[in-house]
Amino acid sequence: MKEYFSPAVAEPRSSVLTDEDIANAYVYLLGRELVLKQQRLDFEKEGFKWNQVIHREPGGVAWANPNLDVAYSEAWIAVDENTCVVLEIPEIKGRYYTWQMLNGWGETLLNINERTFPDHAFGKFALCLKGSNRKIPEGCLRVDLPAKTSRVLARVELGNDPKEAVRLQHLFKLTPQGEPKVEKPVSVPLFEASNLPGAEIFQNASEKIKSEPDINEGMNALQAKTKAVEALVNSGTEGKATVDDVIKKKGIPIVFQTIQNLGISKNGWTKAKAIGNYNDDYVVRTAVDFGGIWANNMGEVTYFTRAGNDGGDTYILIFPKETLPETKASYFWSIIAVDAVKFQVLPNPLKRYLLNKQTGLKNNADGSLTLVFGPKPLAEYPESNWLPTIEGQKYNMTFRMYGPAKDVIDGTYFPPALVKK
Repeated sequence: MKEYFSPAVAEPRSSVLTDEDIANAYVYLLGRELVLKQQRLDFEKEGFKWNQVIHREPGGVAWANPNLDVAYSEAWIAVDENTCVVLEIPEIKGRYYTWQMLNGWGETLLNINERTFPDHAFGKFALCLKGSNRKIPEGCLRVDLPAKTSRVLARVELGNDPKEAVRLQHLFKLTPQGEPKVEKPVSVPLFEASNLPGAEIFQNASEKIKSEPDINEGMNALQAKTKAVEALVNSGTEGKATVDDVIKKKGIPIVFQTIQNLGISKNGWTKAKAIGNYNDDYVVRTAVDFGGIWANNMGEVTYFTRAGNDGGDTYILIFPKETLPETKASYFWSIIAVDAVKFQVLPNPLKRYLLNKQTGLKNNADGSLTLVFGPKPLAEYPESNWLPTIEGQKYNMTFRMYGPAKDVIDGTYFPPALVKK
């Protein structure tokens, strides 16, 4: 095993680096880099402003792994020792909703809904920095946040009445109680998914780590190694070249291998062993930040994925009547197909990008349900049950179950296997 000496490191033990250390430090820091990149895109390209909600129009497909079942609202929250932000959530009955908040590593901090806050599921909330003494307005429930900035995704199920969902969506409001002091985010390049950064990612690694606390325990040793790699990169051309070589040969492959194998697999489907909240599994966290940033935790949704499908092949997916998808998801479910590079929906003349209970699915005579995936429909099944794919193009599938049943969460249940026709 190769070892490298990293100069100017406070702790001597951290100054000796192996290829494995460098690769692991890269995967760890890349998770933070991906969030910082998205933050830059949000403010520079999408027009975000601190503590202002952006209400997305339903049906948008411009981003990676879109969830077309819901009306999205998004925001970046900023609080400090003297400033809280009042959040207003309307009363919502009979449809799924949540206000999800995430930190600068892609970790879900909390969800606000009737399941997580049963005694105060709607109304006013004061979002405050933990430990601050700011007086909150009367009638607000205080919610403490571990960091000064956080990302929000609010979701309201479209269901059978999208207009009502949009009306409710626009009732989510933010009102800052003052002007928080927001430090300028660490600048990162707007790299493409097909061209991940190399050793240059470490040039200001300490600044990136310091700018956002990692809420997971046990990261100190890894952060020390990351800072040691930073010193090696900044030591000169030779050190930077060494790190670049390890990243290309070992670091980047770890990310893509993990995307292909996020957790437990059965019937050709994979269920991530951790998502939304990762404990010490920073490798999966980075893989999810890369392929589906802002994922929620398993208490809200379970994701099954099937990667590397051939768009020229035709598959069927048969659910027995005893285990139809709606029996495994108390709120809603859907299946979406995205390309294997940018994770965007597959264009097709029907503009059909997912299958769910609102897309006119028809059960078989015996009560079972057959879904079709391929470049052309199959005559023996209703066209409404067909999700078009593209010949010559690989794609990935995501099966979402909101309000998953217990056997879905614990891994007992997996969707049936796809059958190639």
